[in-house]
Amino acid sequence: MRILITGITGFVASHLIAELRTHDATADIWGLTWGEFDRQTLENAAPGIHLIEGDLIDPGSIAPILARAQPDIIYHLAAASSVARSWDFAARSLEINAVGTAHLYEAILRLGIDPVIVVSSTAEIYGRITDTGAPITESTPLAPISPYGTSKAAQDLLTEQFHTGRGMATIRIRFFPLTGPGRPPHFVASSFARQIARAELGLDPPRLKVGNLDSVRDFTDIRDAVRACRLATDRRHAGEVFHVCTGRAVAISEVVKLLLEMSEREISIEIDGNRFRRSDIPWLVGDPARIEAATGWRAEIPLKQTLNDLLNWWREKERS
Repeated sequence: MRILITGITGFVASHLIAELRTHDATADIWGLTWGEFDRQTLENAAPGIHLIEGDLIDPGSIAPILARAQPDIIYHLAAASSVARSWDFAARSLEINAVGTAHLYEAILRLGIDPVIVVSSTAEIYGRITDTGAPITESTPLAPISPYGTSKAAQDLLTEQFHTGRGMATIRIRFFPLTGPGRPPHFVASSFARQIARAELGLDPPRLKVGNLDSVRDFTDIRDAVRACRLATDRRHAGEVFHVCTGRAVAISEVVKLLLEMSEREISIEIDGNRFRRSDIPWLVGDPARIEAATGWRAEIPLKQTLNDLLNWWREKERS
């Protein structure tokens, strides 16, 4: 099995590699890299991966990569992934997430290859949900409220169109908020865990800066999420869209409570106005029934374990 992962240096990819290696040690994995990264660290963490540099914004660089990799499966994870940063770099978000995806699909068609393509989408494309009485389903209309959400909605729609219009074996995975070890610190749970770890080590004052604690999210452990990605690659699912989520509503205040209970020292809470977003989505909870029925996948790791593992990861990282 030949596998190409775009965004190989990212959070999701790091866990996906481990998942793939566990279930198929002989898989021939290729990784698309872009920009600055620590090549030696990546090679040490994922030995045997063929790393190829390319830029999805440059259509001329994609076809040679595909020709070399000849993938049976593509996990398209490369993305500009920050909601907050997308307001300052809206055009760049659209270029990377939407135009870059179109370049990938065009190159696939020109080469005449037929891989299964699993595309990382996001629940941010639904925007503000007014009916919070039931979890969001895959048929809920798209109504993004940020440049990031708009760019990912465009990517999601392009992916559907290249399946229906060109017969490509695309599968869309709409992730609800992911967390777990290795999550970058500009995401909410990871930000809290890092602050606590630094306070425990005496690197920062014992204060936890927070924003809106009333927002409700459906957090999925990254290790559960990459298992869903692997299970979704059956060609029979071509054209499908799946939610990867737990179906459980968790207020951000509950995340704070759980993390503070794990802390090794007393830490106070400080409301930080800079952490509030005008484009915040107050409620984002999904329905996982479709992927559960199609693949047998279930979210298995409890949130408390996820947060404990995340906090321990930051403790180790901040000590080094």
